[in-house]
Amino acid sequence: MAGIYIHIPFCKKKCHYCNFYSLASNRYFDEIIDAIALEIPQRKNLIGNNLIESIYFGGGTPSLMGARHLQKIMTAIYQNFTISENAEITLEANPDDLSIEKLKAFKENKINRLSIGIQTFNDHELKYLNRTHDAKKAIESIEMARESGFNNLTVDLIYGLPDSTSESWSRNLQLIRNLDIPHLSCYALTVEPNTAFEYFIRKGQLKPPEEELFLNQFEQLIDFTAANGYEHYEISNFCRSGLYARHNTAYWFGAPYLGLGPSAHSFDGNSRFWNIAHLKKYMDGIAQNMPVFEQESLTQKHRYNEFVMTRLRTFWGIGFADLQKDFGEELSGYFFDRLKKYKDSEVLEISATHVRLSRKGIFISDNIISDFFAEE
Repeated sequence: MAGIYIHIPFCKKKCHYCNFYSLASNRYFDEIIDAIALEIPQRKNLIGNNLIESIYFGGGTPSLMGARHLQKIMTAIYQNFTISENAEITLEANPDDLSIEKLKAFKENKINRLSIGIQTFNDHELKYLNRTHDAKKAIESIEMARESGFNNLTVDLIYGLPDSTSESWSRNLQLIRNLDIPHLSCYALTVEPNTAFEYFIRKGQLKPPEEELFLNQFEQLIDFTAANGYEHYEISNFCRSGLYARHNTAYWFGAPYLGLGPSAHSFDGNSRFWNIAHLKKYMDGIAQNMPVFEQESLTQKHRYNEFVMTRLRTFWGIGFADLQKDFGEELSGYFFDRLKKYKDSEVLEISATHVRLSRKGIFISDNIISDFFAEE
């Protein structure tokens, strides 16, 4: 089992909180699509002959693609890989890009899951996030996607926004319930380096996020999702009826994946690779059949630390049999030794076969997870 990630590095404008590699431009748009299609056969051996269970278009803003762009990439993927008949094929979309015509084109090109970047249904908050849509358009985009046959929908929201309140956050959540969204990804606002938010805070033009606000709104979120039939299956992700995001779940379980496009990351089970984050250098490398990327081979301890970090973030937790099978006596022994101090704590749920974060533990997950890390 493996996945494919395609990075489309273009946006209409840059959101104030975003530090992903993307450009508020459409220069080289066609050329980058052509290069991604060429990269596919050049890099396909990285994940071998694995059956592809998930394909994910991220960015940037993949919904800026036209039908011919999407068709070119999907044709190349299907020509070079064996794709599962029930593969999850996700495309990230901004509400203002969606139309009946574009949604029809997505359907015709095998997209079966949409990830819509709402972030908030509050117009004031959307404005200072520098989003390109308003709340009315956000709601319309969800309704339009449903009318076009996209029932497998996920929505992104951000909590802990400056000037937000428990009431404004509650209104966001009520709209999620009213719109019957089956999957929800919610992230605390993080002020990343080299973003507009970081600049505004440094200049005193915006107050920094408050930890108490994060915690209160995260607690609201957990209560709301539990009361409305969602499974809290990863710290930031919630779904109904077992509709887990298969692509991201494969990441958390260490499955191999191929990343295509500028800045995209790949993993073959033992090493990580990342493409150069530069349009022209990326295109030149592909044109010469010499993709420009860096590589990091993972040590056993590095793989163990990633295993701990990703598995403990999920409600499946860490299975002791998997831990011992993958990492042997030394590292599993180290883990069990660290686990002793949590025997009577309330932050971990420990059974005979597994350990996972409790509700209380989720709120201090970073501290708990790092406590199990092995030093290189």
